[in-house]
Amino acid sequence: MKRLLFTIGIAVASINVNAQSAFQGFYGQVGIGYESTSVKFSGGTQASVGSYNISSNSSNSFTGVIGIGGYFPITKSFLMGIGAEYNPISGSSGDYTVNVPSVSLTYSESYKKKNSYNIFLSPALVIDKNKLAYAKVGYTGLSSEQTVLGEKTTSNYTGYSLGLGYRQIIQGGLYGFIETNYATYSSKQDTNFDGATGNNKPTTMNVILGVGYKF
Repeated sequence: MKRLLFTIGIAVASINVNAQSAFQGFYGQVGIGYESTSVKFSGGTQASVGSYNISSNSSNSFTGVIGIGGYFPITKSFLMGIGAEYNPISGSSGDYTVNVPSVSLTYSESYKKKNSYNIFLSPALVIDKNKLAYAKVGYTGLSSEQTVLGEKTTSNYTGYSLGLGYRQIIQGGLYGFIETNYATYSSKQDTNFDGATGNNKPTTMNVILGVGYKF
């Protein structure tokens, strides 16, 4: 009987060890990938010419993200995480096409994402000890530079973000991950140096590959 109880105890202990995710605790990570940024414009007016319209093209570019955070157990198969990340890499320029009907004028401007940050919660499903599928819901901020007739202005936006990802232990605390993120920002009225005003609403989407370390 003692031997049987000992065997059962070892089995239970083994199950508990195997059930505990290797991702519990704090981590740091870096990633690189592809990002698309677009800006929706509306409500353009300028005192001397009246209303005007702007259409824009998406900006597609290389990107990179630095992140820190941690995951904590809710149940054996479910973790809750919290994290923060920063993207310091400027994107490529995207073009605006400006049309002013009252004077039959069309000309080009440009915008460029300068950097962004994201603070998020991350519910996660434990696939097995070394594999994790997760979602992200966050508060995000973005800095954007506009160039109008050679003059540059910078605007800051805030909004929300959503993401999905997967990570897997490579060896020890080292892991690899892949994720995709979408962010949309609140519409903001900007005023250019020439008195023109309009509402800009940026959105971004990226795919990131990277490595991290679980401490």
